[in-house]
Amino acid sequence: MSLDNEVANCTLEQKESGDVVTPWTVTSDKDTGVDYDKLITKFGCQTLDDSVLDRMERLTGRKNHHFLRRKIFFSQRDFNKILDLYEQKKPFYLYTGRGPSSQAMHIGHLIPFIFTKWLQETFNVPLIIQLTDDEKFLWKGLSYKEARELCTANIKDIISIGFDPNKTFIFSDFEYMGQCPEFYGNVVQIQRCVTYNQVRSIFGFTDTDCIGKVAFPAVQAATSFSGSFPHIFSDRIDIPSIIPCAIDQDPYFRMTRDVAPRLGYPKPSLIFSKFFPALQGAQVKMSASDVNSAIFLTDSANQIKKKVNKYAFSGGKDTVEEHRRIGGNCDVDVSFQYLSYFLESDEELEDIREVGVLLF
Repeated sequence: MSLDNEVANCTLEQKESGDVVTPWTVTSDKDTGVDYDKLITKFGCQTLDDSVLDRMERLTGRKNHHFLRRKIFFSQRDFNKILDLYEQKKPFYLYTGRGPSSQAMHIGHLIPFIFTKWLQETFNVPLIIQLTDDEKFLWKGLSYKEARELCTANIKDIISIGFDPNKTFIFSDFEYMGQCPEFYGNVVQIQRCVTYNQVRSIFGFTDTDCIGKVAFPAVQAATSFSGSFPHIFSDRIDIPSIIPCAIDQDPYFRMTRDVAPRLGYPKPSLIFSKFFPALQGAQVKMSASDVNSAIFLTDSANQIKKKVNKYAFSGGKDTVEEHRRIGGNCDVDVSFQYLSYFLESDEELEDIREVGVLLF
């Protein structure tokens, strides 16, 4: 099956199942959110199963991150190849990114960065973080100045996570594109490999979309190739990348993996996370465009408490007595879901799940 037919079929079947997952829209008609088992099948990626996780612990000598233990990062493409490289002491690098569309990031934005920091510490490899300010300029109607200002603000949030400054390169598309001919050269090579029909099928572009949107996916793809960063990798074009991201970004990298062999580059590997739920529940992911669905890094403790008490979807029962007697449904309770991301102790989390009486 061709790449464009594969992606078109995925999108159609998602809509039929009640789940819509694209790089710009994530919705589900179920309280528990997207059916990730079906999504794996539709996208054609692989489960991050226990054999892979066990191998990672053996090779690294570290207990797996709780995002792995709890299947928050749940799927992958060629992650075993990265473990092969690590075992063979061969080079690879990490790549993740952020599309800066708000002055402050929200807590859902932290998930790939928290995990990437742990991977950088575990593997001791270079990390490249791409800020796609050009994407948000094209999609969000921002002015050029606004896009650059949001990029700078988001970079400060990202730096605060604590990446190794000696092994981390953070860049803005607007800034780096004009500074590095090799990066732009890869962008143009990718663009020549993908037809308009393919990119329209993959991303759902219409006749009213500007040409900048059609051209953009190649910019996100180019960061997957070490040759785009000669100041880091010299003339090495054969160093693979591993990309931690939410699974809605997979269409970009299916396209990238299709193009890579034609350019003589290794295919990027990927490790995918689930979506961080909005306060209103897992039917949509947390979004910076809806301030009542999100907890921002700049929110005060009092603001956070008010948002949770007012908006957070509860898995609790109708009365306190019934709740204490029967317990809540932790599979849909947003407060519990947030604890599953940020409470590191498995034992403490399981105690809360078993008792099911988390009350505020």
